[in-house]
Amino acid sequence: MSTPTMQYTRLGRTGLKVSRLCLGTMNFNPGFLSDEESFAIMDRALEVGINFFDTANVYGFYFKESDKGYTESLIGRWLAQGGGRRESIVLATKVYGDMGPGPNDRGLSAYHIRRACEDSLRRLQTDHIDLYQMHHIDRDTPWEEIWQAMEQLIREGKVIYVGSSNFPAWGIAQAQCTAAARHLLGLVSEQSLYNLSNRQIELEVIPACRVYGLGLICWSPLRSGLLAGVLEKERAGLKGEGRRPLETWMEQTIAQNRDRLEKYEALCRELGERPADVALAWLLHNPVVTAPIIGPRTVGHVDGSLRALELQLSDEVLARLDEIWPGPGGEAPEAYAW
Repeated sequence: MSTPTMQYTRLGRTGLKVSRLCLGTMNFNPGFLSDEESFAIMDRALEVGINFFDTANVYGFYFKESDKGYTESLIGRWLAQGGGRRESIVLATKVYGDMGPGPNDRGLSAYHIRRACEDSLRRLQTDHIDLYQMHHIDRDTPWEEIWQAMEQLIREGKVIYVGSSNFPAWGIAQAQCTAAARHLLGLVSEQSLYNLSNRQIELEVIPACRVYGLGLICWSPLRSGLLAGVLEKERAGLKGEGRRPLETWMEQTIAQNRDRLEKYEALCRELGERPADVALAWLLHNPVVTAPIIGPRTVGHVDGSLRALELQLSDEVLARLDEIWPGPGGEAPEAYAW
């Protein structure tokens, strides 16, 4: 069977072309994957045409707080092998998280943004970040200060584009209005939690992305494996491949959603498609979505995710998915008013 051809799209309103699948690297940390396994996954992603790599300065923390920054350093070692790796990818990382014990080791102050950017560049062994994303809104820092810091980094060539992550719609609006007043491009993307079972952002965040021209990057598109055929694995007596601390959460979530999961997996069997592929294809059908973030733990997972690129869901199937996994009722205010 031939490998599906990678598809590319513009990142929001920019002219930058990125793959419709984004490689997430949160799994690349000690005690979870070996460096060699992580390197092999990145090599395979590049081979199949995935040019969009996402990370964050705090990644690596999953097992030990002291491992924050590990994932960026690992990616830096991979990039340092050369072979056109750096020139072939759009590299995205994030700033905001707590990176140390000091009072200025987190947040979006100009002080922390500049220092965090320099630290990320050092770990990544590169001279620029293609997409620098604010990992969370900072209610204590004025937008004038934030954009001043980002503008300086852009002027120095250390950052090309700026994005947000986990922002509310009002935060996106604030950011864009302030950027416009400074004659800046502003945000070009928003990275949000979005999947079939978690659709709250349809209320206001997705409309804000559409209006302001932000590309939507979806994290946890399979809801930590819930939408990847979890009941089939349960019936087969297989243990899920999720992280150990999530096992209790997963058991509770399965119990709460068992009826929906039964209907969902039955629909996928009817279609002859894997549940994970249907979940990814559902995200890809939304014109606001730039790319869901896949978090492969094996090279095989990279190849397996490619099927979603060529899977077209009919209007009937989309309607049935809405019945199984209803959203908030549409966009605000019509979802709750008139």
